[in-house]
Order: sequence, then C-alpha cells, then structure tokens
Amino acid sequence: TPIEAAQQAIDADVHVVGVSSLAAGHKTLIPELIKELRKLGGQNVVVVAGGVIPPQDYDFLYENGVSCIFGPGTRITDAAMKVLNAIKSKCHDNNIEQKKSSGQ
Repeated sequence: TPIEAAQQAIDADVHVVGVSSLAAGHKTLIPELIKELRKLGGQNVVVVAGGVIPPQDYDFLYENGVSCIFGPGTRITDAAMKVLNAIKSKCHDNNIEQKKSSGQ
C-alpha cells in the first residue's frame, strides 16, 4: 500500500522511491504515497514513476509531486541522469529553505 511503501522509505532513509504502474493505479496510488511521505517527514524523497502511463496523465502526476516519469523504452542512462538531477535539485531547494528558516 502507499502507506506501507512510505513508511518503508522513511525507515530505510532512501533518497528516491520508484513506482511502476501497469494497472492504471498511478493517479490514485502515487499521490497517496507522496502525501504519506510528506506526512512522515519525507519531503526530501524524490518520487519517480514509470510503466504504462498515458502522456495525458503526466501533468497530473507532476502537479502532485512526481519528479520524473519514464515510459516504456526509456534509456537507462537517460533515466539515471534525470533521477540524479532530481535528487540534486531537491537537495539544493531544501538547503535554501533551511537557510531561510534559520535566518541565514
């Protein structure tokens, strides 16, 4: 379940959670996962999605917190670079927020 996956991600202190969608659950399960991650303090966790996701659903997923989406045939090197850049971007954004909140 999204709740269990979020808890496991927090417990394991992961940087990225990847979700594969083959059965059209991406519009409900992935937003639930992201909501639960945030509830548990996992704002820094990058969520990526892959599988058979219709392109018309991409904007919905991005708006709900997905960082990257990879469809069938995505080259592994391209996916790896996008995931690494998403982690780097998330870390950079969080460092700025921490400095703002500490008055630096």
